[in-house]
Amino acid sequence: MSAILDLPTAQAPPMIVNLPCEKIILRNVAWTTYENLIAEQPEVAGLHFYYNDGDLEIMTESYKHGKISSLLELIVVGLADELDIDFVPAGETTFKKKEEKKGFEGDGSFYFENAAKVRAKNEIDLAKDPPPELIIEVDITNPSLPKFPIFAGIGVAEVWRYDGMEVKFYRLRENGEYTESVESVCLPRVKSAAVTRLLEASFELTRKELLKKIKQSIEE
Repeated sequence: MSAILDLPTAQAPPMIVNLPCEKIILRNVAWTTYENLIAEQPEVAGLHFYYNDGDLEIMTESYKHGKISSLLELIVVGLADELDIDFVPAGETTFKKKEEKKGFEGDGSFYFENAAKVRAKNEIDLAKDPPPELIIEVDITNPSLPKFPIFAGIGVAEVWRYDGMEVKFYRLRENGEYTESVESVCLPRVKSAAVTRLLEASFELTRKELLKKIKQSIEE
C-alpha cells in the first residue's frame, strides 16, 4: 500500500515512526527536514529515504524487497570475486548532496574504481568523497518517486534495477541521463540477462549453490 501527500510549503512533515503503509511520498519537504529525519532515525531498520528537490519518499522494506536486495548484492559480490575485481560494499549508506538537493539510501551500493579511496573510511561525505559506482534498485511497488534523477545528481555511474520481472542495467551518460546497457560497466562481461537468470535461480538455491552457479555463468 502506498500514499502521496502534498504538504503546505511552510509545514514540515511529522516524525515518521511507524508508516501507515509500505510507501509514502511527501511533497514540499524542506532539505533541513529531510536531514533531520535521517539523523533522528538512524536505527530504524529497513527504512529508506529518497529526496529529490522537495519530494521525499519514505519506504519500509518488506521481506520480499529485502530478500531480493540481499540476493542481488550476493550476486554482485560473487561476480566481482570471480572476475577478480576489487570492490568495497557500501550497503544502504545514505548518500546526499545539499547543493543538488538530492539524497538516497540504495538497496545496495558498491565502489569499484574508487574502492581504494574509501576502503579505510567509516563515513562517506560526498563533499570530499566520490559517490558509489554501482547502485542496486529494487522497485516493485507503486507509486514510486523517480530515482534516476537522484542517482544522476549524486553521480552514480551504473544502476542495476529490478522491477519484479527482470534486472536491467543503466549507464550514466555525459548528458546526465541514464540509458539502458546490455553489459555492465563496473563488471565487464556481465550481462543483464545473465543476472536476471541468476536472480531467478537464487530463489531456490542455497548460498553455496548460487555461488557455484555464478562461477559457471562467468565460465560460459
